[in-house]
Amino acid sequence: MRLATELFGVAFQNPVLLAAGTCGFGKELEDVLNLEGLGGFVTKSVTVEPRQGNAAPRVTEFGGGMLNSVGLANPGLDATRREKLPWIASNVRRAKVFVSLAGHTVEDFYRLVEGLDDADGFLGFEVNLSCPNDAKRGGPPFALDLEAVSEIVSGCRNRTQRPLLAKLAPNDTRLPMTVARATEAGADGLTLVNTIPGLLLRPDGTAELGAGPGGMSGPALRPVGLRSVSEARAHTSLPLLGVGGVFAPADAVAYARAGASLVQVGTASFADPRAGLRLARGLERWGRVEGVATWNELVRPAEA
Repeated sequence: MRLATELFGVAFQNPVLLAAGTCGFGKELEDVLNLEGLGGFVTKSVTVEPRQGNAAPRVTEFGGGMLNSVGLANPGLDATRREKLPWIASNVRRAKVFVSLAGHTVEDFYRLVEGLDDADGFLGFEVNLSCPNDAKRGGPPFALDLEAVSEIVSGCRNRTQRPLLAKLAPNDTRLPMTVARATEAGADGLTLVNTIPGLLLRPDGTAELGAGPGGMSGPALRPVGLRSVSEARAHTSLPLLGVGGVFAPADAVAYARAGASLVQVGTASFADPRAGLRLARGLERWGRVEGVATWNELVRPAEA
């Protein structure tokens, strides 16, 4: 099966990206993973100021997946521009890179776009509107506030011509309205979904994570991600990036059938850093067996 697909004015050699927070800024995995074999990756979320992240432990497992509360640990805007993006520009050619942006105010997103837009090394921005464990935010994620979605996406749009993805929340009871707002505000694509808020407790009642609650991901998130992609496809013609429980070719195909043009691998990479590459090769084999010529044949089109 030919996996290459054209989106956002460029060719992705395959539809498999690594999700934000799973590969750092690429360099962290250079010794164990050939990044150039991927369709692309999304960097760790960048905030204006450096962040140390939440208290340990930050990650724990359960039967259906993983719970994490990393707390957006990252080197901040200045170090990302000075150190991280130059490495990507010098070492990543074929894989397409999106820089994830996060903030606890609307203005943070504007500052990040303004501070990074003229740098080299990446294709576009993924605006993280839906992080469930940002302690500095102190309230619900921006993705659950329609006015904030409009304000952030439109403001970022006014500050860049690069492709702009809006990453939305899995627990959005007004998802069609949020999708419409992001589309109208100028997003070029939508990433669905982020982790869903959750909590794991020990027998003595104490939380397994140092921060208490966290974001749930892994196989248990897949039905939520598929529902969200399918629902979004009915309300926008924008390209969709499906994420949540993508482990095997069948998972990626399911997202394509729901309407996703690209998929992102997250939790699977923690167990196997090469999971994204294995998935791309597995999709090729699956296509040969099933007689599917191209990835695009699988993708459910936007509804009229």
